[in-house]
Amino acid sequence: MALSIREMNQRVQKEAAFVDNILSETERIIVGQEQLIRRMLIALLSDGHMLIEGVPGLAKTLAVRTLSSTLTANFQRIQFTPDLLPADLVGTQIYNPGTHEFVPKPGPVFTNIVLADEINRAPAKVQSALLESMEERQVTLGDKTYKLDDLYLVLATQNPIEQEGTYPLPEAQLDRFMMKVIVGYPTREEEKEIINRMAGAKLDPVKAVIDPETVLRARDVVNDIYVDEKIKDYVLDIIFATRYPAENGMKKLAPLIEFGVSPRATIFLVKAAKSNAFLNGRGYVTPDDVKFIAPDVLRHRLVVSFEAQAEGISTEQIVMQILKRVEVP
Repeated sequence: MALSIREMNQRVQKEAAFVDNILSETERIIVGQEQLIRRMLIALLSDGHMLIEGVPGLAKTLAVRTLSSTLTANFQRIQFTPDLLPADLVGTQIYNPGTHEFVPKPGPVFTNIVLADEINRAPAKVQSALLESMEERQVTLGDKTYKLDDLYLVLATQNPIEQEGTYPLPEAQLDRFMMKVIVGYPTREEEKEIINRMAGAKLDPVKAVIDPETVLRARDVVNDIYVDEKIKDYVLDIIFATRYPAENGMKKLAPLIEFGVSPRATIFLVKAAKSNAFLNGRGYVTPDDVKFIAPDVLRHRLVVSFEAQAEGISTEQIVMQILKRVEVP
């Protein structure tokens, strides 16, 4: 097993060489936000979609645009507004009077990377139009189904729900997102660097440094990364603690949780931990990989009770309590 792990480490380090190229390009444009960029890379490597939340002006859209520009892949930005229709996303069928047939007119989701900008500014009917493409990697127009490319990623941004003119995402839609990442304000030093860059010479455009085939090869390597049985049990301990906290020695959390996370969270947590190991140049997953990414995978899936809401306790706080109390192998 030691030899195979050593070989896996070498394979990971060889295939992960492109990561430094992506980071060098993104860092030329984006100041700070290292955690956001890392998690976008995890989503890309894990074949999972990501929801990015933060107040306006934190470079959420710019970060997604910059990352997509480092790939020689197709990119579409969709600005979600209250008057948007489902057909504006997935497309529709148009009648051709010459042939007396309906012909498909594909929408902007027929691409590689979709930026769903301010996704919660459109009503639930429009948000749900993405469900089929996100889960099944296909779009149905009329009576025909069209497959999407192997590289298909939805990166959505949203403003905090308390902001005016926003609609909460349905639970089914939220569960399709592998991760929900919260973006905060930059530090004082980072904001000073932003001032300097804005006042300086215009930056060169981002260069495409990898192609979709490289990403797909890296995904194959990520899938082969070793996960020990103890790590799997650790993941299950975390997941089951969200569902049955009292039975797992967390009686105080039981009244605060209405519904625990689904098996999809289990799958995504293992995938994301593998991708984090890949970014660290390792061919095996450690407990730190799981703990690092667990809040992003779980925070939007855990449903808190009315009691927790009344006391102002967030899903973030509950997840952190669970991670503190679950024994690390």
